[in-house]
Amino acid sequence: MTKPVILDCRNVWKLYGPHADGFLGANPAPDPEALREAGLIGAVRDVSVQIHQGEIFVIMGLSGSGKSTLVRCLSRLVEPTAGQIRFEGKDLLAASESELIEIRRKKMGMVFQQFALLPHLTVLENTAFPLEVQGVGRAAREARAREVIELVGLGGREGYYPRELSGGQQQRVGIARSLAVEPELWFLDEPFSALDPLIRREMQDEFLRLQNILHKTIVFITHDFDEAIRLADRIAVMKDGAIEQVATPEELVLRPATEYVAEFTRHVGRAKVIRAASLAAPLTGDSFAGDLPHDAVVESFAAQVEAADLPHRVIRDGEAIGQVDRRAVIDVLVGRR
Repeated sequence: MTKPVILDCRNVWKLYGPHADGFLGANPAPDPEALREAGLIGAVRDVSVQIHQGEIFVIMGLSGSGKSTLVRCLSRLVEPTAGQIRFEGKDLLAASESELIEIRRKKMGMVFQQFALLPHLTVLENTAFPLEVQGVGRAAREARAREVIELVGLGGREGYYPRELSGGQQQRVGIARSLAVEPELWFLDEPFSALDPLIRREMQDEFLRLQNILHKTIVFITHDFDEAIRLADRIAVMKDGAIEQVATPEELVLRPATEYVAEFTRHVGRAKVIRAASLAAPLTGDSFAGDLPHDAVVESFAAQVEAADLPHRVIRDGEAIGQVDRRAVIDVLVGRR
């Protein structure tokens, strides 16, 4: 069953340049050439996305594609030139400054590439800082801060200062600080891109562990497709301020909507994205080597299936929906499927 839409973005534009606000009134759907002739930059062009409760929605694209500007429009850190944005059914663009401050303080969390920790505050104090801004009493805010510090794996480091932490640990403090206010919608703008590859992988693991516990609604920006397919429920691929396609990682790779998406995903290992349900053939017998979850990716079960003489059943909601055998897995691994 489809979960409720928590953030609904319709026909959003962000133009930069002279007379940008009035341009769309006379030109409601300008193409890139028309924008160039008017001396305007289309940082976000006619974007519509619906983000569902509890999902990880990844926005990805190359540098300059508009992904960070879009997220800033969605949170109203940047004012859109045109369009509609509804958060929990309410018109976010009609919210007053005081209403917007309240929403950001209590319902939206944000983590950016720059950790932006306050150097003179400890881990505990940095984590509790948003609650202090809200006026939460010291005992209550520190109790909450200790909870999320433990949650992100920094228990025992509450008294450390940022300079005493590694880059990965500093990023965990940034995540803990964002989680302290228990946001309903969480924006993360390339939060791991400044980290070394090994630490980055560890942070992705930590992020997935947290999501399995917290079930947040997350908008996550990255330019790394491997990171996107590892984390995302759905991905929006952006180019030149516009969205080329919104789909699951598997759909992007198997059914790209445009040549740009096809090129973007061409070198992605299919075993990382193709799931057991897509490989499942009709059941042909009653002897099986084991069971596979329908949403397991080939990479996770390839060795298991290849080593077995019998096929494996594919299970969804307790029912067998088909089988996967050695040949089907090999076809994916060698690129025949």
